[in-house]
Amino acid sequence: MTILYVVLLIAGAYLIGSIPTAIWIGRWFYGIDVREHGSGNAGTTNTIRVLGYKAGIPVFFFDIFKGWTAVQLAEIFPNVLPDADAMIYLKIGLTIAAVIGHVFPVYEGFRGGKGVATIAGAAIALYPLSFLIVLGIFALTLFLSHYVSLSSILAAIAFPFTVIFISGEHHVGLIVLSILVAVFIPITHIPNIRRLMKGEENKFLFRNKNPENPK
Repeated sequence: MTILYVVLLIAGAYLIGSIPTAIWIGRWFYGIDVREHGSGNAGTTNTIRVLGYKAGIPVFFFDIFKGWTAVQLAEIFPNVLPDADAMIYLKIGLTIAAVIGHVFPVYEGFRGGKGVATIAGAAIALYPLSFLIVLGIFALTLFLSHYVSLSSILAAIAFPFTVIFISGEHHVGLIVLSILVAVFIPITHIPNIRRLMKGEENKFLFRNKNPENPK
């Protein structure tokens, strides 16, 4: 019974993560697929670049909500699991499933985004203090550099250090997950890193008055 319960929740987290917010908003309200424009990424930054803030802000918050909701699935029947340690590992599994769903959405040919906002949503649920710290790092880097990719990478690299040394996390699973985040996000941003090194990365414009809407 417990194994079936875990499998169903993991599947549910994947399906929640697979909800392609940027793709559906672009298609339903603007008649375009954001993956075919801008950077080709189905995430907040590219949605803002292609469609503007009116589309990008809902994408941002819903993608965060996906990650947070996936973790909360573990609380539906908490007494099914044997102990608190098992609950933590279940939440880690749900986080991973949701991020995989965002990057490889079953509803849209397994072509999604990079998972940053979905990871942020899960971090709110699992590491609230560390999330606030890396959010500050992200915001400061973005303000100084205007590069979302660089801001995401630096925040991700700093994440496990805040988890271990500031939040004082002792659970091995949560520490390993934070390290995986620090590895995963830079890997998904390898093309951005190459463009940064060549000076070709697009800067984020805080006043996006002229989105690159092709219509």
